[in-house]
Amino acid sequence: MARRPLILNLALLFLFGCAARGKKPTPQTTVPPQVIKPTPPSPMPALVRVPADRLPLFTDDMDLASLERAIEKSLRYYGRATGDGPRRMDDTMVTVRELRETLIALREILRRDEPDSVKQVRIRETFDVYQSTGLDGKNTVLFTGYFEPIMNGSPVKTERYRYPIYRAPDDAIVVNLGRFGERYQYEQLVGRVKNGELVPYYGRNEIEELGSLADRNLEIAWVDDRIALFFLHTQGSGKIQLPDGRLLQIGYALKNGRPWKSLARYLTETGRITPTEISYQSIKRYLREHPEDLAEILGHNESFVFFREVTEGPVGSLGEILTAGRSIATDAAVFPRGALAFMRARKPNLDREGNVESWAPFSRFVVSQDAGGVIKGAGRVDLFCGSGEEAEMLAGSLSERGELYFLVKKRAGGG
Repeated sequence: MARRPLILNLALLFLFGCAARGKKPTPQTTVPPQVIKPTPPSPMPALVRVPADRLPLFTDDMDLASLERAIEKSLRYYGRATGDGPRRMDDTMVTVRELRETLIALREILRRDEPDSVKQVRIRETFDVYQSTGLDGKNTVLFTGYFEPIMNGSPVKTERYRYPIYRAPDDAIVVNLGRFGERYQYEQLVGRVKNGELVPYYGRNEIEELGSLADRNLEIAWVDDRIALFFLHTQGSGKIQLPDGRLLQIGYALKNGRPWKSLARYLTETGRITPTEISYQSIKRYLREHPEDLAEILGHNESFVFFREVTEGPVGSLGEILTAGRSIATDAAVFPRGALAFMRARKPNLDREGNVESWAPFSRFVVSQDAGGVIKGAGRVDLFCGSGEEAEMLAGSLSERGELYFLVKKRAGGG
C-alpha cells in the first residue's frame, strides 16, 4: 500500500512528459480504475477436524451407567428438537439427526463385551472428531465447575429465615434480539416499562437493599444464609431443606439482564485478597469474616437470578436433569446443544476441608446439556459436579486448562 502513490506519480509523470514532447493528444474518455477491496479473513471456526494420526486416546474415568443416563437425556431432548437447524463443525454442517445417531453409536460401542483396545479402534473408525479452537485459537479450553447447593429454608419469613428466593416477576420483559436480525441470535435483553420506555430491570442492590420486589408475593422460600444464597444465584439451581424435612427443588427461571461481574476480580482489585490467595474458599471466608461489607461486595455483581419450583432437578438448559460429572455447560451460540463431547484436563484431589492436596490428569465423555451466563465462546466449559458439600468443594477448586473434542458419526461413504 505504501508503494501505490509512488507508482501513480511515476505513471503521471510519464504521461505528461510524452504529451509535452509530442503532438496534442486526442481527448479520450478516462475510465477510473476498479477499486478492489481486500477480502476480510474468515473467522476461525470454533471446531476443527482432527486428523486421524492426532486423535486422543478415548479413556474414561467414570462408570458407563452415568454416561448412559446423560446420553438418554440428550436423546429425549433431540426427540423434541428435530426442527433445529444444522450446526457448523469446521467446514461441515451437522444435523440434529446426526448428533442423535452419534450418541446411539457410542453407547452401542461401549456396551459391547470387548477389550478396551478394540473399543478404541471402533471409536476411531466410527466417528469424525472435532477439537475446540479454545480461548486462544490454539485449542486451550478453561474448565471450571458448578454444583447444586443444598440450603436450609422455610416457606415463610422468620427471624432466622429472612433472605428471600424470588420467582420471576410479571413486569420483567424479555426481548429476544434474534428476532431483529441473525447477528443478534442467542442474545436477549430483560427490562421493565417505565414511563412508556423499556429500561433495564432492577439490579441486585435495588432488589436486596432497597426492596424493589418486596410485598409482591414473589417469594418461593426464605433462607438463613445470604452468602450461600448469592452462590445459589451463580449455580442456577438448588434444593431447600424445609423445617418439616421436605426438600424443595428450585431451578433457574430468568435473569434480570444485568451484567455478571466477578467477585474474585473485585476483591483483588480492592486489595482485600491477594491474587495468589484468591480461591472459592478464600472468597467465602472473607465474606463471612466481613459481614459489614456484604452489601457493597455482593452488590458489585448486578446480575440477579429468579427461580421456579420444579419436581426434579437440577434442570439444565435443555429442560433435562443434569448428570453429575457428565453434563457440561457450553455456549449454545458456538457448540451444538445436547451433543457428545470428550474432555481432557486435570482434577484436584481434596482433603476433608476442601484444600487441594494434588492434581491428577483425567479424561471422560461428557454431554453439552446446559448453559451459563459467563460461559461464552469456544474456550469456556463448566462441568456439573453434583449436589452438596463435596460437589461444592470440587467445583470451587476446578479451574483448569485442557482440551475439548466433539464426536460425530461418520457419513456413509466418508462424505
